[in-house]
Amino acid sequence: MAYIRKFKTTSGATGVQVCYKEQGKVVRTVHIGSASSAAALEKLMREAQGIIDGDKRPLFDLNKFNKK
Repeated sequence: MAYIRKFKTTSGATGVQVCYKEQGKVVRTVHIGSASSAAALEKLMREAQGIIDGDKRPLFDLNKFNKK
């Protein structure tokens, strides 16, 4: 199981990591980066979610619904 971990760094920025758990223990951590603004944090969160999603195909094509 993988999840995104956000934490405060000593400099006051927000760090983003992807953590992998097996049998209730963290077995691997991938540091994505740290951000000091909301826009940078959103970018890191999207990158982390992309790592978790990997090669998964989405259930729905959301672009089909967003066309105007």
